[in-house]
Amino acid sequence: MWRSANLWLVPVLYLSFALLARLAALGNERCWTLAKLLGLAGLSLAALALAQTVLFGAKTVMLPGAVQLGTWGAITFHARADLIGNLFMVMVNLIGWIIIGFSQRYLSGEAGQRRYVISLLVTLAAVNVVVISNNMIVLALAWVLTSIALHSLLTFYPLRTQAIFAAHKKFIVSRIADVCLFIAIGIIAHQTGSLELDQIAATISALPALNRDLQIAAVLLALTAALKCAQLPFHGWLIQVMEAPTPVSALLHAGVVNLGGFLLIRFSFLMVASAPAQLLLVFIGAITAVCAALVMMTRISIKVSLAWSTCAQMGFMLMQCGLGVYELAALHLLAHSLYKAYAFLNSGSTNARLNLKAGQPDSLGLGNRLLSGCAGLMIVFALFYLIHPSTSIAQPLFAFAVIIALALAPLLSFNLSRDSILNNFKFVGYAAALVLVYLALHQVFADHLGVSVTDHAGWMTLRVGVVVALFVGLHLLQSVVLEKTYRPLFERLYPMFFGGFYLDDLFTRLTFWIWPAPLKNGTHQPSSRPSRSV
Repeated sequence: MWRSANLWLVPVLYLSFALLARLAALGNERCWTLAKLLGLAGLSLAALALAQTVLFGAKTVMLPGAVQLGTWGAITFHARADLIGNLFMVMVNLIGWIIIGFSQRYLSGEAGQRRYVISLLVTLAAVNVVVISNNMIVLALAWVLTSIALHSLLTFYPLRTQAIFAAHKKFIVSRIADVCLFIAIGIIAHQTGSLELDQIAATISALPALNRDLQIAAVLLALTAALKCAQLPFHGWLIQVMEAPTPVSALLHAGVVNLGGFLLIRFSFLMVASAPAQLLLVFIGAITAVCAALVMMTRISIKVSLAWSTCAQMGFMLMQCGLGVYELAALHLLAHSLYKAYAFLNSGSTNARLNLKAGQPDSLGLGNRLLSGCAGLMIVFALFYLIHPSTSIAQPLFAFAVIIALALAPLLSFNLSRDSILNNFKFVGYAAALVLVYLALHQVFADHLGVSVTDHAGWMTLRVGVVVALFVGLHLLQSVVLEKTYRPLFERLYPMFFGGFYLDDLFTRLTFWIWPAPLKNGTHQPSSRPSRSV
């Protein structure tokens, strides 16, 4: 009971103060002071919950009371106290506490600060419920509340037309995702007779194979995550919400958009048993990651470039889930959240950066770039086999070994072109140390998640082959376009990259034709798409 009370106290505190601020006419200073105290209290309670899990082990903690739903099970407020959930809880409350303090300075002198604080606290409360809930219905309802509260933050400036358009597109995409999620929950509950995640996991793990209905539920969960994580071609709203306040962008990109990945981690016991769902995640995630990385190369605006980076990172995370390495997806989400929160909150101190069109690319030589990729492969695979000398690398880890090697190539290509041999050894050592840290963290998360990778009739080979081909192709294309020799080629590709491959245009026209966005003066957005953010 005391562990359950500790977990649920965090969202209860946030919601209680949001209700108090709504009913009582608190001044701006009083709202901010109490909100910061609540943020610190939420962080402290989350850290205490993490310490309890480390000391006493993972556990499903229960509160009395339930609402029976017949053969589907019951709606309860049971909470999951496990390492992954508690780590995410600490991360959410840490970022929330920082954003509350940053928002007070950012919005100083603005109207509507009390409304902003209320929406921010409701968002944090809902995200905490998503992270700790063991009941599928409670998790889904909290996710819907997160979206609605975030919508209020995205439209904080009601006269900014682009903000209204982007929030409206997000609202439509989120409602489609909600429909997919609730249908999936209904199917799972009907097939297993429970709404509790731990009981469902035990039931599905005992099955020799998923039946057709559970396969459909897994595919719907994959679609839900893709929609919530702003994957192509439903990504436009994530790029176009830059008219919202900067701390809202940080909250969205560092926390809320990551919930799609967290959902897949929570349902990993189902997803790893469904080949169609895994294949869908790999294709959507890998293609989004590659395309968004190419588009990001052309952007001047720091915030827009960061938004495309988030789109690419979410695609990479879905691809990790599609390959069955959920421990890497969890590690990626935590690292991305912390990095992206800092990047957005620090974006105001950076004026702009030169893009490939405006500036001159570094001419390190195409051969040097390709050789650096080969050097990265040698370093990574040597360390992999050094750690596991008696076993072969599993196929998914082979794919990520290639990706890590390609990620090290820019570091190696820039520094190994120097004359100093000592300098070369130093940066090779840095690269090796990064790989070792990554492998160690992977092992820690793998031990606690315990998700086994399953090959379904050879489909794993197809998934790994698609991933490796796409990322090797991305490395080759980026190496080519960064060289002056191939400048005419990039001049022809630049408009397509800059336009985001025009994938958002059709979706925007369709959604605004079906449901125009209401503007402040009561008019509506015409059927044509809004201007593209640059």
